[in-house]
Amino acid sequence: MTDKLLNQLSLVEAIKAIESGDSTAEAIINACYDQIDAREPQVAAWQYSLTREQYLHAYHANEAFFKGSRLKGLPVGIKDTIDTAAMPTEMGSRLHVGRQPVDDASCVALLQQAGGVVLGKTVTTEFAYFQPGVTANPKNLGHTPGGSSSGSAAAVADYMVPAALGSQTAASVIRPAAYCGTVGYVGSYGEFSSRGIQPLSQSLDSLGVFARSVDDIVLLRSVLLSNTDVNSDEPMKPKRILVCPGSNVGDTDEDMNAAMAELVAQLQQQGIETPELDSCDLIKRLVGNHETVMAYEVYRNLATERQHPETLSESFCGLLHEGANISRADYLAALLNISKTARWLWHQDPDIDAILAPAAPGAAPVGLAATGKPYMSRPWQAMGLPVVTLPGLTNAAGLPLGVQLIGKARDDDSLLQTARWLQSHVKGLSL
Repeated sequence: MTDKLLNQLSLVEAIKAIESGDSTAEAIINACYDQIDAREPQVAAWQYSLTREQYLHAYHANEAFFKGSRLKGLPVGIKDTIDTAAMPTEMGSRLHVGRQPVDDASCVALLQQAGGVVLGKTVTTEFAYFQPGVTANPKNLGHTPGGSSSGSAAAVADYMVPAALGSQTAASVIRPAAYCGTVGYVGSYGEFSSRGIQPLSQSLDSLGVFARSVDDIVLLRSVLLSNTDVNSDEPMKPKRILVCPGSNVGDTDEDMNAAMAELVAQLQQQGIETPELDSCDLIKRLVGNHETVMAYEVYRNLATERQHPETLSESFCGLLHEGANISRADYLAALLNISKTARWLWHQDPDIDAILAPAAPGAAPVGLAATGKPYMSRPWQAMGLPVVTLPGLTNAAGLPLGVQLIGKARDDDSLLQTARWLQSHVKGLSL
């Protein structure tokens, strides 16, 4: 056991503590609820949740199953755009208040089959777009937690649950993970089942996971892939990491630039080569391509919702208006340029282990009226690449600064092994 409080254990640490007899699932569950009782009135991470009594009743009713399961009956949070048969799924929308799905999303069913328990549904922005929910950043309540998976990021970062599911179309996992100071992971496009997850843009949508260590992500990824073969080998040290400066994508602040420079220096001290990506604005152009694809597809996917404009926010109505005015020719041109750039990117340096880039322009902005700028994630999401955010760095005010590692499509395992090594060996990249 570590010196951490029980609710502060990572998922893997909590499972090991249960298996070794150093703790029990019930003790960890109660510690999570103690934290929720103390902090939820300020953080507001949950749209809907089981009471402590409901959770413990469900646990004791199936205790033999949970004790023999992979996840031991431990709690997870589920973003409120992901269907749950036992809880409402309202998608942050006035139009869908009280909406009750018939079935669990596949990702929820897989977690439950592995012994995870859905403690509750976490707050999302409206339809996973930009209109904020009520959640505050647990690191500083006056700052945004990011979006759209705001509640999931905040619940994990504030030690209410060890893990939570989110989703990403633009920057909805990577940015809140960076702002709240936790690990966030988005799989390669199409890596996980999307059944039962509210679609926004079918060419871009991805399931995401929040946790407090990369080891947790590796475990949860295996669960979501229905694969019991978890790679627990000692990760190999990367040889080459391609550095993508924030200026290749958009503006980054001085604190983020300084943090990136310090991190690159640490990698070089470890003997890791860090060539810099000269993108000739090709990466930056993907920001606009992503915006085009997203708006075009949202307009068509939410055909029912746009018939009720009185229930929609001004920002979402603006997105629908934008999508309605994009020609199919422009949409197809954007998709073609994304495909061409993805092929170009990996020919620049085929021997790299991963790409390192800022996960956000800087720390979480002040205020809860907006969720921050998403452009640092748009190019990688457009190309369907796996991404993991690593926490630990901070700005001058002590707020989290997240960096992201980007891998090759369908090579998520290698990316996570690189991330595991960095989190274990590089100062500042651990919680």
